[in-house]
Amino acid sequence: MTTSPRPSRILVLNSGSSSVKYQLLDARDDARLAVGLVERIGEETSRLVHTPLAHEGAERRERTGPVADHASALKAVAEELAQDGLGLDSPELAAIGHRVVHGGLRFTRPTVITDEVLAEIERLVPVAPLHNPANITGIRTAQALRPDLPQVAVFDTAFHTTMPESAARYAIDVETADAHRIRRYGFHGTSHAYVSRRTAELLGKDPSEVNVIVLHLGNGASASAVRGGVCVDTSMGLTPLEGLVMGTRSGDLDPAVIFHLHRVAGMSVDEIDALLNKKSGLVGLCGDNDMREIRRRIDEGDERARLAFDIYVHRLKKYLGAYYAVLGRVDAVAFTAGVGENAAPVREAAIAGLEELGVAVDAELNAVRSDEPRIISPSYARVAVAVVPTDEELEIAHQTFAVVNGATEELNN
Repeated sequence: MTTSPRPSRILVLNSGSSSVKYQLLDARDDARLAVGLVERIGEETSRLVHTPLAHEGAERRERTGPVADHASALKAVAEELAQDGLGLDSPELAAIGHRVVHGGLRFTRPTVITDEVLAEIERLVPVAPLHNPANITGIRTAQALRPDLPQVAVFDTAFHTTMPESAARYAIDVETADAHRIRRYGFHGTSHAYVSRRTAELLGKDPSEVNVIVLHLGNGASASAVRGGVCVDTSMGLTPLEGLVMGTRSGDLDPAVIFHLHRVAGMSVDEIDALLNKKSGLVGLCGDNDMREIRRRIDEGDERARLAFDIYVHRLKKYLGAYYAVLGRVDAVAFTAGVGENAAPVREAAIAGLEELGVAVDAELNAVRSDEPRIISPSYARVAVAVVPTDEELEIAHQTFAVVNGATEELNN
């Protein structure tokens, strides 16, 4: 008697406050069957863009018009998938995987969502007020559509829960910190996990044998120090504001700046929050947060753009050096995400001057544009420098598939 294979399709949902990004993947062969985005939810100008990939020659479809809420958005997604024969009622759909930004210390692995799990995600809203509420909305909406289907939360913070207390603790009163859950949690963990593992594969080694500094450089940016496949430090902290200079976020800042702005400039807490999260970083320094535009302005002699770039790179280089010291031995530095994968001048500038540490970039290899993981360091360099395109959706699909098939123990192998 033959048994049919277990269902292996995973719908990955990334629910934002006014958007839903989604991908339908087959976890057995990593095939993408459909990708899409619903944006401007709750507005008259809502838009759904759906690209079917399961059938050769199928064309991208677009809908415009009001989408009232996340429930309406997911119903529209389900309709688009059904049109391609990939509906949510398909017996081949194994689970829905949800990106959840903050899992605190409790959630160290992907987790099947129960009422208790959802309640804990809600309790974490005060430390992730911009993200967890939207993630919760997406979960509840998906549960209503398919209450019989496993729903799995994959947490951005989970990969960083292995940090030692010496890296995770802030030097403030312990009782106060514990009472209010104040510590370094880190974010972009799904990307850091995927990229560190893929970097080890690129070197032909097991992740347990490799020490990697991962630089996730997008509009949000973070660095991590990964020893033998395990995160030991990361640049983002209690929130995604700490660390590197980002598109609109300041990154590291003297905390007294906040007191100064309140006392001397008369700014409210909300105004300071908006300044540091939305009006700082590259956009605060030069008015642009698109690295391509900043490089164009530099080429035209724009000194403000040049200074913004130099500040960005200076902070990046500081973290590279710091994490080299934390790890003691570095086998690879991996660049990923939009800027990391595409901005050769950023990679070149970040590595420049580190030759004494065994880190160097080959100019010709660095200039090559490719969607494939690749080494861009010269053959003589002691430390490999790699460009590794991230794939958070694939990582979420793999982790979701593993947990619903009872294979959680294999996730970090």
